[in-house]
Amino acid sequence: MIRTQIQLTLEQAKRLKKMSKKENKSVAELIRMSVDKMINSDGPITDEMIKQKALSLVGKFQGPSDFSDKHDDYLTETYSS
Repeated sequence: MIRTQIQLTLEQAKRLKKMSKKENKSVAELIRMSVDKMINSDGPITDEMIKQKALSLVGKFQGPSDFSDKHDDYLTETYSS
């Protein structure tokens, strides 16, 4: 392996450390896994890729027919229970 040095934001470091404990893997292993995933997916994930993935979900889920008009009411109902 080749040793390298990177800089993370405080939030990235905290979340990686928490995930490391949960998954019982080193932070370095999680970073290597992330790099492999990015390389195997043909490069970094772009905003356009995220947008296309979100758009592909449109119409795939069903809910109340008035959900778009009354979403605030449904959220209030859900979180006040």
